[in-house]
Amino acid sequence: MTNGQRTPTGMRAFTIIWFGQLVSTLGSGLTGFALGVWIYEQTSSVMLFAINNFIYMGTTMLVSPFAGALVDRWNRRLVMILSDAGAGLTTLAVWLLLLSDNLQIWHIFVIGALNAAFTAFQFPAHSAATTMLVPREHLGRAGGMVQIGQAISSLAAPAAAGALYVSFGLQSILLIDFATFLVAVSTLMLVHIPEPVRAPVAKEDKPSIWQEINFGWRYIADRKGLLYWMIYIAAINFAFGLTNPLLTPLMLELGDAQQVGLTFSAFGLGMLIGTLVMSIWGGPKRRFYAVLGGAVWSGLTAIAMGAQPSLLLIGITGFLMMIALPIINANSRAMWQVKVPADVQGRVFSVRRVIGQFTAPIAALLGGPLVEKLLQPWMEPDGMLAGSVGQIIGTGPGRGTALAFVLVGVLILIFSAIAGLNTTLRNTEIDIPDVEIAVAAD
Repeated sequence: MTNGQRTPTGMRAFTIIWFGQLVSTLGSGLTGFALGVWIYEQTSSVMLFAINNFIYMGTTMLVSPFAGALVDRWNRRLVMILSDAGAGLTTLAVWLLLLSDNLQIWHIFVIGALNAAFTAFQFPAHSAATTMLVPREHLGRAGGMVQIGQAISSLAAPAAAGALYVSFGLQSILLIDFATFLVAVSTLMLVHIPEPVRAPVAKEDKPSIWQEINFGWRYIADRKGLLYWMIYIAAINFAFGLTNPLLTPLMLELGDAQQVGLTFSAFGLGMLIGTLVMSIWGGPKRRFYAVLGGAVWSGLTAIAMGAQPSLLLIGITGFLMMIALPIINANSRAMWQVKVPADVQGRVFSVRRVIGQFTAPIAALLGGPLVEKLLQPWMEPDGMLAGSVGQIIGTGPGRGTALAFVLVGVLILIFSAIAGLNTTLRNTEIDIPDVEIAVAAD
């Protein structure tokens, strides 16, 4: 009896892994929301809230190239198991510090960096494993399923975390999160993930980690369509990176933790609908147009989100915005999975992640000071913009952040117009051929 017959593989294995990661993502969503509220309650600082986001995203960017090179050398299933286990232990560390009444803001920064390092290994391993498990014609749907986990987390986690935080405090949420990591590790133990055929390399010719990282960069840089694709994604991530760490403080100016959690759940409902659409649809033949259309839609909803100081408006526009996110992500991910050989996807996907997301931590670091030092003073009742923009979107607490959302929406529309006019970017899927996938014998 073959290994594939003894343990689940193929689409069945992917579904089992997907379930475990869904549960883990839900737990992480609980903790992410609750820690954000805890930081803001302790400090009332938008800047510290943004710094926490910067440290997490910055660590992910620094570790990702090394993680990708190592994922192509190591067993991908084992990498995913160790990644989930390590992330679970970081949650346990926060719980122990909180239990002993020793938890400080800097502890969250350090432990968040460790959690980000483990996550950096999870992303390329999971993406590359999906390529080996899922038939090519179903990669778009698989991408939609992956987004479902994030959508369910976005839908259920904030409302649940808000209620748990108010009723039982941060400790209960951390314990639940730790338990979800155990579920994720357990599901990975049940499945078999085929490894790709790797070209034999003599020991003396084996490339260094730096050479393998450079290979990932050269693979993208030599294919201008892929490079332009990532520059466009990086531009969008920069725009959203300015406002992502500001959203929770903005809403906490308009309601309590439970109300904010329910509003975030509206975002999650939109994301869930988008993932269901993507899972059923699978995406268009020219995936670039799905990415472009989703980005334009996101830009328009970001502008509307800052229009008035209302949690209801934020909930509605956030719901509409998040419908587009899984369509953007799943179509982009599927395009890369059919254009990059399976045995080098760890390296290429990690460099792809760095190129696409390196702007987000920079923007997160800029967003807090931009609002606190510039936009919010301008949007006070006696501020420089009170008589102009303030007549449209209002003045007072939180309206500087609202203005940031309007400006971000405008930026996304500008970036999308430039991308749509770039012929090389539009024709990426035509100019770069699909690759064949070879599976190594067990």
